Amino acid sequence: MFAVTNIDDLLVLALFFGQAAGHQGAVRRVVTGQYLGFGVILAASILGAYGASLLPSAVLPYLGLAPLALGLRAAWMGWRGGWDADRPPPVSAPAGLGMWQVATVTVANGGDNIGVYVPVFAAAGATGMAVYTAVFLVGVAVWCAAARYLATRRLIAKALARWGHILLPVLLIGIGLVILISGGAFGL
Repeated sequence: MFAVTNIDDLLVLALFFGQAAGHQGAVRRVVTGQYLGFGVILAASILGAYGASLLPSAVLPYLGLAPLALGLRAAWMGWRGGWDADRPPPVSAPAGLGMWQVATVTVANGGDNIGVYVPVFAAAGATGMAVYTAVFLVGVAVWCAAARYLATRRLIAKALARWGHILLPVLLIGIGLVILISGGAFGL
């Protein structure tokens, strides 16, 4: 269940790790942000399973505004900096990559996770929820390791270095739009 609901996070994390390459502390910020964001998803799922709705379901589609805004900001910064496919972004670009950005994207991309986890957690009871939570937290570590592994493979790292500054904004904007449209935000 963790893998199915987080397959899209693997690519996003690989892009974040690709941008973090060579910047002190950036890998730690990506991992910390992923755990913070996933912690919010777990907390919302657990609260939802106990019947205490953290967010009204009508609000969930609007979480898509977060990755959309981050993607537009990244695109603007890339365009303003004059990046192109033949010239990678300036070395200082990933310095702005912060754990809160990663956490925000993780939470915004987690609406589907909450929708899946709440009924499963409700059926599992307290002990089952504890087991799921432990397994999912280990799953986050595995996901981070897998994404970092992908981002450090020579061919993938080369592609991320060359195209990551374009792929990340496109992916974030895409995630934001999918969340907004599939959730019915703005009557779409």
